[in-house]
Amino acid sequence: MSARARYQLIGTLAIGLVAVSDGVRAEDSSNLPALPDVEVSAPAAGNKPARGGTGARIARVLRRIPIYPTAPTPTATVGIEVDKVPAAINAVGANQIERTNSLIIADALQQQVPGIIISDTTGNPFQPDVQFRGFVASPVPGTPQGLAVYQNGVRVNEAFGDTVNWDLIPTAAIRSVTVVTNNPAFGLNALGGAVNVLMKDGFSYRGAEINTMGGSFGRFQSSAQWGKQVENFAVYGALEGLHDNGFRNFSASDVRRFYGDVGYKSDASEFHLNMGIANNRFGATATAPVELLQNYWGATYTSPQISTNRVGYVNVTGKVEATPTWTIDGVAHLRVYDHKTVDGNPTETQPCAADAALLCFGDAAAPANGLNGVQLANPFAGDAVLGQIDRTTTRSVTMGATVQATNKDQLFGHNNQFMMGASFDASSTRFGASAELGTIGPNYVVSGSGIFLGPSGDPTSIGPVALRTTNRYSGFYASDTFDVTDALSLTAGGRYNIAHITLNDQIGTELNGDHTFIRFNPMIGGIWKITSEVTAYAGYSEANRAPTPLELGCADPQRPCIIGAFLISDPPLKQVVSHTVEAGLRGTKESNIGTLGWKVGAFRARNTDDILAIPSNELQGFGYFQNVGATRRQGIEAQVTLTSKALQLYASYALVDARFLDSLQLGSNSPFRDANNNIQVLPGNRIPAIPRDRIKAGFDYAVTDALKVGGDALFVGSQYFVGDESNQAPRLPSYTVFNARASYQVDKTIQLYGRVDNIFDNRYATYGTFFDTTAVPNFANGGLPFTDARTVSPARPRSFYAGLKATF
Repeated sequence: MSARARYQLIGTLAIGLVAVSDGVRAEDSSNLPALPDVEVSAPAAGNKPARGGTGARIARVLRRIPIYPTAPTPTATVGIEVDKVPAAINAVGANQIERTNSLIIADALQQQVPGIIISDTTGNPFQPDVQFRGFVASPVPGTPQGLAVYQNGVRVNEAFGDTVNWDLIPTAAIRSVTVVTNNPAFGLNALGGAVNVLMKDGFSYRGAEINTMGGSFGRFQSSAQWGKQVENFAVYGALEGLHDNGFRNFSASDVRRFYGDVGYKSDASEFHLNMGIANNRFGATATAPVELLQNYWGATYTSPQISTNRVGYVNVTGKVEATPTWTIDGVAHLRVYDHKTVDGNPTETQPCAADAALLCFGDAAAPANGLNGVQLANPFAGDAVLGQIDRTTTRSVTMGATVQATNKDQLFGHNNQFMMGASFDASSTRFGASAELGTIGPNYVVSGSGIFLGPSGDPTSIGPVALRTTNRYSGFYASDTFDVTDALSLTAGGRYNIAHITLNDQIGTELNGDHTFIRFNPMIGGIWKITSEVTAYAGYSEANRAPTPLELGCADPQRPCIIGAFLISDPPLKQVVSHTVEAGLRGTKESNIGTLGWKVGAFRARNTDDILAIPSNELQGFGYFQNVGATRRQGIEAQVTLTSKALQLYASYALVDARFLDSLQLGSNSPFRDANNNIQVLPGNRIPAIPRDRIKAGFDYAVTDALKVGGDALFVGSQYFVGDESNQAPRLPSYTVFNARASYQVDKTIQLYGRVDNIFDNRYATYGTFFDTTAVPNFANGGLPFTDARTVSPARPRSFYAGLKATF
């Protein structure tokens, strides 16, 4: 064994790495390279965790490395070495996050995790969709969510639509992120797995840092963090701010967020009070027709599109070693989330066919009523292009608690770990929506008129919505890992989920409902240590996702909604259940040039009663949610890493094959739809927006002790447009993007750095769908109709950034 023993560890919902070696404790995980090859050694006494350098280290043989979570971790793999985990493992440390010089954690996840890609569905890079193995964690209401996301052991999927707002997580304060699969203990929505974010505290981070960067498209960002430990107490704080004008019209962004932690630690216990606030505003410009982008890459379609996110939360966590073999963890949390949107759109409101002095809806025959229920007169000029400004407000208050007990007593003379726990979360949400009529100008900006639409009757309603929903999620889980031999370990467990969701209409539009979803999800797996350097694993698990209040409020094809804005009373949906099996090999190898880590695995996840957002085949711009039968996502993942003192190198490949397994008839804006605006989906058709191939590679090289250079490359294969579930239209093309970076350490305090994104200025899109070409004229082409139904999210052009970091 080398001077530094190499153990492979998994951090779960809150990874707290504590290396114990003859009394020497390594509490900092910020410099851990990507798993599976994790090197842990103790920092010299009094030294701050290294940030941007190796730092002084004590080379000691680590005889035992447990994982002591700083927050409750409802997972069956707490404290288990990675070679006993029957699933694929992906982790990103603070140094890897720091090298991206990005204030969005999704950038580091895409760079380091083979199965992850990000797409720009909102049209704003600070609100990305994160897709792992074809399952998505998105900030866009109405997106079928498939990943559970936790911050310090607290689930941060928002209550109303299970959305994930990555912009609310302060990046500078992140200690590590782990992407975990094949375990139902993560609770609801973990169909494809869970993303677990562990934040820094004053025990793991000591010192101070100021980091400021600026560059292309008016980008200016700055962050500051500070941590200090005094005997058994520690305090930590991080503050971040960003302004970016964006490369597209109306796409400016402002990010402001704070995170703080106060902690106490003794030999047998640890307690933390952590809190955070954020207030962010985005120009979410969404997709644009390809005909507009051909003229100008920064073009937008129907503005304004503004989104604001605000959050405040406080968590109390604790850990007590009740006996030498029993550990009790607990967390209590309170979260207040506020989301507002202003969204300019085309409208289904038009002058009536029978009387142009009045306004009608849909087929120009159904009356368009005002808030007083009376049909609206037409105040607009005859040549005006009508539109509407949709506004929504969502305010959620969530509170809950988790308690977990872990036992490490031997069983029949063999090592054994037993874990059990329970969680409860209660949320109350108030949702409101309104629609103001207006006109669309030649710059595609919708100007309001002060006229608000009221309920318009069957078959739709786009009138005001005032809804109160409550979610009560309970879970009970347990697992056991038993060492059959020194080389063979088996794990089994499960979780019992109860989800109770109620919808209470506040203004008499019959938007009411009461739904309960119950399920037990099992898991079983095992590992076999073939040699000291090679481990095989295999596992099976199930997970479920209850329909969200948003989906339950819009599930009737006869009464479609403007998704994410207006809801109606609808029939219930079935919960989605995933069945996942995976197997693979992983290992490490010492060589003269460094430590070689590798892994290769395969997975298959089958969803029953999957839920999709379906466009209405009668009313353009409307849609509904529907169970679409069974779907399947399967593929392979492979990664190799090389780590030495001067060089860090990685390369990975992931194949994700996502397909429908049942025949379907869906509404669509596809150019290949039939006369009834339907497409026919056959078993074996690929699911749109999920590329098959992802190739990643990158390196960081220390030219000298002061000068470091690095770069990375990403290839993402072609994908079908959303709305082309029948796979008839040409696909969104594949793309390749290259980035480069460099840093120079002036002295032990000052570092200068720079980066170039998209070096070759490749013009590509990460997401595509179809739109109604007749809704608004092509003003860029003399007001003639659009002829191409494709609309895409253009990626950022070549960008240059430079910054300065001061570490104290």
